[in-house]
Amino acid sequence: MICIRRARPDDAAAIGAVHVATWRTAYAGMLPDAYLSHLSPLRHAAGYEAAIADRRNGHAVFVAVASGADAPVGASAERDRGTVIGFVSGGRARRPGYGDGEVETLYLLDDYRDCGIGRRLMRAMAAHLAVVGCRSVMLWVLHDNPTRWFYQRLGGRPMAREAIRFAGQSMEQLAFAWAPIESLLTATAPASEA
Repeated sequence: MICIRRARPDDAAAIGAVHVATWRTAYAGMLPDAYLSHLSPLRHAAGYEAAIADRRNGHAVFVAVASGADAPVGASAERDRGTVIGFVSGGRARRPGYGDGEVETLYLLDDYRDCGIGRRLMRAMAAHLAVVGCRSVMLWVLHDNPTRWFYQRLGGRPMAREAIRFAGQSMEQLAFAWAPIESLLTATAPASEA
C-alpha cells in the first residue's frame, strides 16, 4: 500500500536518502559526477528535519510511504511501518510575481515512477497551499531535467526562464505555473473525482 501523509521529524533521514538517490539518477550527465558523488544523505536529512519543523509561510513536507508488498525490496524490517519512497515540499512562494504558492521539491524513487504517486504528492501540496490561502502555484525545474514533461502533463504553463549557476556550471531553469490553483487540483484528481 502507498499512502501520502504529512512528514514527521523521524522521516528526515529517509527523505535525505531519497533526495540523494533521485539526484544521482535524474541529474547524471547534467551535473558533474564529482558533485553528485559527494551529495550527503545526512546533510540533506538535517535540512529536511528543519523544513519539517518549519511551518512558517505555510511551509509543509509530505511523504509517499510504501508498506507491505509495495515496500522496496530489502526493506523487510520496515514493511509494516512503511518506507519513504518520495516526498514533496513547499509553501508560500519565495519570490513574488510567479505564484502565491511554490512547490520547492518533488522527488520519487525511480522504481515508483509512472504509478501515479508523483501526481498524488502534487495534489497533497496543492490542497495544502489552497488551504493556507494560495490562489496559484508555481515551481522551478532545470530545463534539462528529464522529468519536466510531468509538470507539462499536469497542465503547468511555462512562464519564465532564467540562467543560474549551479555546481560550478551555467544552467537554465524554467518556471511552471498553475493559475488558478484549482487547475492543478483538477489535473491531479483521482479518476473517480474527475
